[in-house]
Amino acid sequence: MPDSRASHQTIAEYLSGAELEEHRQTVVQPGKRSTHIYRWLAAVPLRAGDDALIVNWLSVEIRNAKGKVTYSNSFVTDLPVAAETVSEIATCGRARWKIENETFNVLKTNGYNLEHNFGHGKKTLASVLVTLNLLAFSLHTVAQLCALAWRTALAAKGARYRFFEHLRTITAYIIFDDWSHLLESIADPKARPP
Repeated sequence: MPDSRASHQTIAEYLSGAELEEHRQTVVQPGKRSTHIYRWLAAVPLRAGDDALIVNWLSVEIRNAKGKVTYSNSFVTDLPVAAETVSEIATCGRARWKIENETFNVLKTNGYNLEHNFGHGKKTLASVLVTLNLLAFSLHTVAQLCALAWRTALAAKGARYRFFEHLRTITAYIIFDDWSHLLESIADPKARPP
């Protein structure tokens, strides 16, 4: 998530001059030492207004052994934040952000062209196109996890978008006996029918 102070003016106003709770943790990994500094404030309105959602704000700042900030971010949550829980909540927030960011990057850049579908249609076409894209992404993910032939063919073509281009082109000109024969043909051109 982007820094919630920059995107939420009300939270920034509450944080201004507030005394924040703080928890420091030294993390030692092979050849690397860092200090994680967690700060939080409970019961902050997410936006202005009487009906605003009340959240708990927290931030994480990671400094290397020389004291240089290598990571900084903030999150909001409805979970109770305390010295015992702040590290785990921040780790979950970072993991969720990473999953969302990487998934959307794949959907935008690896042959799914998701960002180009939002302008189509007047009523439901955009929703249908997004649903089909997500369905295709899900099926491709399952195939990657479960089918060795799929992984082999994908590895043979390198980038996912090239695999899809090849799949689209080869099926326009050649008829295959079955799905596994198609995937074998992509992985090894010698396996293609005459």
